Amino acid sequence: MNDQDEIERLKREVERLQEALRTSEHERRKTDALLTQFTTGDSLINNLEFITDLARYAEGVLSEATVKKKYHFDDASWESLGEDEALIEAIEAEKVRRVRNGSAKREKAQQHIVKAPDILSAIMCDDGANARHRVDSIKALDALADPGPKAAPTLDRFVIKIDLTADQKLPNPNDIIVIDATPRKTPAAITDKTEDDWKKW
Repeated sequence: MNDQDEIERLKREVERLQEALRTSEHERRKTDALLTQFTTGDSLINNLEFITDLARYAEGVLSEATVKKKYHFDDASWESLGEDEALIEAIEAEKVRRVRNGSAKREKAQQHIVKAPDILSAIMCDDGANARHRVDSIKALDALADPGPKAAPTLDRFVIKIDLTADQKLPNPNDIIVIDATPRKTPAAITDKTEDDWKKW
């Protein structure tokens, strides 16, 4: 390697180190900003996403590492979160809200249900398992693999029967008219009209 190549290599190395320093400085500033917001009670405690993430962490939906990484908390700042009574109250209120609207149950269920294919696969592939259990696991896996509609949707229909034989002693079958049909789709331009629009017609 000649001197020119060595100089070029050193230039590239210096540029890489400068970029790493800029990235590190940027991350430090973000962390400082987050900590400032937290300690002044200015933004984070009013940040719904932050409160929701901490509630999800308390429920076991998110891991500590995930939350710390997302908000750039070190161990000391993470520990300090537990000392703020207002923050704890906000998290508890969010936990109650999530239980009431079903978010907590739904997210925890989603975490558990993703394990189902592995369990069903183990039963299906187990030669020593009961044959009925293996067949049931195959059906369950098939349902998970294709969660499409199980049956065609029922269509709206109407039947009109016109009987013209009421005053006849010997009714003629041709005097009974039966119309069995499905309604035509109403154009969106009409169905979307409001009550005020109809009054204008």
